[in-house]
Amino acid sequence: MADVRTRMTELRQQINLHNYRYHVLDSPIISDAQYDKLVAELRQLEAEHPELVTSDSPTLRVGGQPSEKFAKVRHPRPILSLANAFDTDGVRAWWERIRKLLPQSAPIAFVVEPKIDGLTVVLHYRDGVLVQGATRGDGEIGEDISPNLRTIRAIPLRIPVDVERKVKRVERQAPVTLVVRGEAYLPIAAFEKLNEELAAAGEKTFANPRNAAAGSLRQLDPKITASRPLSILCYQIIDLEPASTAPRTQWELLQYLRAMGFPTAHDVNRRFDSLDEAITYCQSWIEKRNSLPYEADGMVIKIDDLSVQETLGVVGKDPRGQLALKFPAREATTKLKSVEFNIGRTGTINPVALLEPVEIGGVIVERATLHNFDDIARKDIRVGDTVTVVRRGDVIPYVVGPVTDLRTGREQVIRAPARCPFCDTPVTRQEGVVAIFCPNRDCPGRIDRQVVHFVYAMDMEGLGEKIVNQLIDAGLVSDVADLYSLTREQLLELEGFADKKATNLLNAIAASRSQPLSRVILALGIPGVGSTVTELLTQHFTSLDELASADADSLQTIEGIGPVTAQSIVEWFSHKPNRALVAKLGKAGVRVREAKRKAAPAGQGPLEGKTFVITGALPAMSREEATAFIKSRGGKVTDSVSKKTSYLVVGADPGGTKYTKAQELGVPMIDEAALRKLAGE
Repeated sequence: MADVRTRMTELRQQINLHNYRYHVLDSPIISDAQYDKLVAELRQLEAEHPELVTSDSPTLRVGGQPSEKFAKVRHPRPILSLANAFDTDGVRAWWERIRKLLPQSAPIAFVVEPKIDGLTVVLHYRDGVLVQGATRGDGEIGEDISPNLRTIRAIPLRIPVDVERKVKRVERQAPVTLVVRGEAYLPIAAFEKLNEELAAAGEKTFANPRNAAAGSLRQLDPKITASRPLSILCYQIIDLEPASTAPRTQWELLQYLRAMGFPTAHDVNRRFDSLDEAITYCQSWIEKRNSLPYEADGMVIKIDDLSVQETLGVVGKDPRGQLALKFPAREATTKLKSVEFNIGRTGTINPVALLEPVEIGGVIVERATLHNFDDIARKDIRVGDTVTVVRRGDVIPYVVGPVTDLRTGREQVIRAPARCPFCDTPVTRQEGVVAIFCPNRDCPGRIDRQVVHFVYAMDMEGLGEKIVNQLIDAGLVSDVADLYSLTREQLLELEGFADKKATNLLNAIAASRSQPLSRVILALGIPGVGSTVTELLTQHFTSLDELASADADSLQTIEGIGPVTAQSIVEWFSHKPNRALVAKLGKAGVRVREAKRKAAPAGQGPLEGKTFVITGALPAMSREEATAFIKSRGGKVTDSVSKKTSYLVVGADPGGTKYTKAQELGVPMIDEAALRKLAGE
């Protein structure tokens, strides 16, 4: 048995090495037939000795049993997005903003990497073995797609991959914990072949490689994923233990990943000592983008020093120390058939172009934004024109302008409506603002959007868009606060309502009164204020009245809130109807104020002198919220368990390393409820 075990270990090491050389280094040293022979021998031995099958066996890449659904996974740290620039002026404006936050004498280097248009995934390794893989999801919580990711041959099942190639100054020992971010993609050639096969089989084809990659990885049957030649490029470390071994720069990080066996875009990645050099390099790829084997929609510029990136922090969900310079959008020409209008929650009337269908970047486009009426007039866009349409950032289609040489003389000028198309109220226009507005708060074109947004944000279960429209049509709801004055008798008069349905709806509305202040702020629909910003605001303001009194300068002092968002908040509260709505919500019993615990002075509070480590997903707090909770009460939070650790706070799916270490050292383990009790709550 010992000889069999040794042979199986040798086969796994050899096959993993040859996978790495073929799929990552593109430098195979054996033939396909020799590779197949090694796999066949290992598969035979595993069939004869199933008890010796290990989780890093390359035979598992063929895919396991289908799943019924994907489990949720909380990431150890937020998986952030990227801010975009669409030209070099945008890059320089980004640099001018952040250089003010840095020491003037400090030299800054930059790393440039391709922005792969694929599906972001997060890979978890424990003691060198791949234990879990997840999608990005909303940045906080993703979906567990481990069986599917195991089928990607470029992903190492065990690290470090034993290769002869050495990378200077990089530790080759597997860390205790390593969480890596990468972009899974389907190579362009493979995408085209896949679509040909799907079309030949009479099945629906994919619009573009990104959709194909996402669709392949979110298959409940891993065997389908295994049949598609997906690959991956890695570029970020989310978590690493011991932390003392973490790379200090982005360039070292990329070398570290490659030394461990992860594929990186090493043939494209470059480091520069000046921003001008980085910009020039990015521009050089505009013409060469089609030479890449994968879809890329831009280049990413990162400050090389990771400690500087950490110091700069984030705005919303975008790290200040990184920026994507997007490639010029793909474009096409088509006919502008007509213009229709829609209206936003804030009353802005927006023109939308209805087009003859045209394919742009693998997507069929039939509608595109015209921005605003000033833009239409400046560009002289007319109904009947042949127009150039692009997908800005390769996502949002918009009309660039007309091809005037193709005009026939029958084109019609587009004029801004003098009255609202939905309620016939005269439109208004604020000084210095290009948009036109419908001032009617009861306008049917906007009330339903406001109410639906409020309902979803406040988690009023059972109150969907159809019922919202029913309530509005019946004259029972003219603003979101009217929801709280609904009665059983009013609901029972509506079609489709019986006693149970009316009771459930009223209970859901009543329960929403106790939603936290952060949910109420989100539900107001302030432009630019999403869930991340609302959490930041509630850490600094205890009521809507207090928030309404804040000016733009004070709002910008909050880490994560930029000038555009700050001004948007100020402008929203400056409108009398919005302040009246807030007052009406308060009278209806909605939580517009809540107590705010001030942070305890350093070294003071009920948790003074205690050190905590957090592992797993807590039921009511994110990792960041739990850390803030402990620190505000005088405690200290560290990343790893030691003899100095007072408590290990344990949630669902705890990390094995921290849990095991705490057991070995006899560190007390508590859950979230015990933590709150310890803190005096």
